[in-house]
Amino acid sequence: MLLCHRSAGRRWYPDVWDLPGGRVEEGEDPKESLVRELREELGITASEPCSPPMHESRTATFDMQIWVIDRWTGTPVNAAPDEHDAVAWFETSDLDSLRLAHESYLSMLTAVLVT
Repeated sequence: MLLCHRSAGRRWYPDVWDLPGGRVEEGEDPKESLVRELREELGITASEPCSPPMHESRTATFDMQIWVIDRWTGTPVNAAPDEHDAVAWFETSDLDSLRLAHESYLSMLTAVLVT
């Protein structure tokens, strides 16, 4: 699992490991947003997901859709050093020791890695 470490100086969710991605721009489809964000944050080119999100989280002020991306071109790098101070690959056994951005991530990411 590739995660991005949010810089300690970030206003929202500082100093935690998070999934790459970000805000959906006005008039942008969430799948288009994901492709754009992966290019901007990791320097990779991914196709739009064909399947529905594997996880969705909605509150009054928050709407997050998460897709599994398992094919892309390019090598993931930290292409957004103003947002992240590191990107790294993790195994299931690593996740317990990470400070994750959302409490739902541990069970969700573990389930994805086990399948």
